Amino acid sequence: MNQRPTSSITRGGLSRAALAAVALALAATAQAAAPAPAAPKALTTREVLDASTAADWRPVDPQYTLYLDLPGGRVIIEMAPVFAPNHVANVTALAREGYFDGLAFMRSQDNYVVQWGDAEGKKPVQKAQRTLAAEFERPLRGLNITRLTDPDSYAPVVGFVDGFPVAADPQTGRAWLVHCYGMLGAGRDNDVDTGGGTELYVVIGQAPRHLDRNVTLLGRVVRGMEMLSVLPRGHGDLGFYQANETGLPIRSLRLAADLPEGERTALEELRTDTPTFAAYVEARRSRHEEWFKVPAGHIDVCNIPVPVRPAKR
Repeated sequence: MNQRPTSSITRGGLSRAALAAVALALAATAQAAAPAPAAPKALTTREVLDASTAADWRPVDPQYTLYLDLPGGRVIIEMAPVFAPNHVANVTALAREGYFDGLAFMRSQDNYVVQWGDAEGKKPVQKAQRTLAAEFERPLRGLNITRLTDPDSYAPVVGFVDGFPVAADPQTGRAWLVHCYGMLGAGRDNDVDTGGGTELYVVIGQAPRHLDRNVTLLGRVVRGMEMLSVLPRGHGDLGFYQANETGLPIRSLRLAADLPEGERTALEELRTDTPTFAAYVEARRSRHEEWFKVPAGHIDVCNIPVPVRPAKR
């Protein structure tokens, strides 16, 4: 009795196993020849913002907003009570008693800061305090930081909280605001507790991160930096104006909430705890506008300006 071979032969002369191998090879060839699916289009910062929704934005709270009115216009400062509650309260008290009205800028140091206040330290303080205990840092616990993935030279962790650039050290459990462009600080003498807000400064140059945790930061300029960054530079030590130099006068410093609504400048800023902000950070990390030829693939916390726009009615 003839026994049929276990590997039967097809009419074409090939075994089923051989045909299966040919089929697999043809399928692989076809798959290789098929065009690969297109990679998602890399967005520009403008495209990210244009695609944002109302939920991606939040109003700048007038209870924590200062209006620094100068001869050339209004500088708007958002304060950070989560990081420096006592200084925010004290500067609010100083503004309400008109402490800064009629004073002037006394310092403009190139690539560093501009500073204003009472250069002689003689103007009386009423309900506010002249000095406060320093608020250089605060507990990390309770903060929801939108972290950056890029390494930082000054801190183990950097990111954003409510629009403010922050740094943190999980090992010590501490967090602090960082000296990015436009940040507002309270000047002090050598003693750490000699600040309080009677002298204020704003960063106008490359971020002086070496000042982090050495000065109390209490806010950031959200509009009007162009009026501060162009102030004439002082020729004294550290950019202080000399006797023959006149600093820009201050018309008033007011809390936005204390003004009638019709005199306020309603603004809203991009929330920093949303997927839209994450996309915005990525768009700045590797710029894909036509002008850019070599995307950096890296971002510094101080190179992420949080967008601010007029509030939509």
